[in-house]
Amino acid sequence: MAPPPAGYLDAASTEPLHPAAREAWLAAVEDGWADPARLYRDARRARMRLDEAREIVAHAIGAAPAEVSFTTSGSAAIQLGMLGVLRGRARVGRHLLASAVEHSAVLHTARHHENSGGAVELIGVDGTGLLDTDALAAALREDTALVCVQSANHEVGTIQPVEAVTGTAAARGVPVLVDAAQTVGRLAVPDGWSVLTASAHKWGGPAGVGVLAVRRAARWRSPAPETDRESGRVAGFENVPGICAAAAALAAVSEHAPTENARLAALTDRISAAAAALPDVVVLGDRRHRLPHLITFSCLYIDGEALLTELDRAGFAVNSGSSCTADTLRPSHVLEAMGVLSHGNVRVSLPRGTGEDTVDGFVAVLPRVLAELRALAGVQGL
Repeated sequence: MAPPPAGYLDAASTEPLHPAAREAWLAAVEDGWADPARLYRDARRARMRLDEAREIVAHAIGAAPAEVSFTTSGSAAIQLGMLGVLRGRARVGRHLLASAVEHSAVLHTARHHENSGGAVELIGVDGTGLLDTDALAAALREDTALVCVQSANHEVGTIQPVEAVTGTAAARGVPVLVDAAQTVGRLAVPDGWSVLTASAHKWGGPAGVGVLAVRRAARWRSPAPETDRESGRVAGFENVPGICAAAAALAAVSEHAPTENARLAALTDRISAAAAALPDVVVLGDRRHRLPHLITFSCLYIDGEALLTELDRAGFAVNSGSSCTADTLRPSHVLEAMGVLSHGNVRVSLPRGTGEDTVDGFVAVLPRVLAELRALAGVQGL
């Protein structure tokens, strides 16, 4: 695998394009450009490529090919998945449960449901971002239509007890939508889901390809006008080259995931230890049950935007909280729900192929950047 761009440490936002994705995209552009819904030769070639890609993705997530559709993004998949189940189970009720640390696409869709007359209940987490499964079980009602839970948190990396959630919900006959954007291609897909969503650019595929998987037994009705494209779930001409590239990248990264996970976990452990040793720095999240490539910490007395800017000047691209809220003035809803420090927050997420020299450089520059910013703020520091 080609090494990631020098100093790029924001894989949780987007993973650099995998070489296998580029190769598959170029091949599909040559003979997968036609409309796969037609019957002539070029169309049949495009359909063959689309079907092959669907089978690869279905195998990776433990689904049947007919259960897998492709959308324009992970967020679009979440919206279609949630609204489709809520519509399909409208006779059961309109009560929706979700964790308080879900991706903003889940929370925005939940707000839309609430504004349309539905009931929404957010379940709290502990200080590491771990979902309170007892509270969720107690919140299930006769009219609960859907439960939403992420496989792992996108800001602090805490892995959620998905199978405990799906088991509890199944006992009450309630379907569960799992947002698996941060784990597909990295970790095993948990069992018990009714709807699963993912995003190709998180595993090294191209942007613009999302995955929506709906179990055959799930009551799902399209929230949009009916369509004969993408299994009747997604309207529009399929992005065959992009889908082929996404599938090729997923197959490539899944094959090497166990080895690469262990290597990246050792590197993030080094960053965690170095950050925790600095004055007034707090490492966040569950350090035992976490994504192997992600570490988040908060720094007292430092403005988060200034910290990211100075790290960028030093040659390191990192993020603060969620990329979906980084352009607003509101603090991270995830960190608020956890009840932890939300200012001076840094999320470091290592792309596949990150070398020890990159981590050494980051660990070396971090104390200097913190000391300089605290000195500018007039704070006694490092």
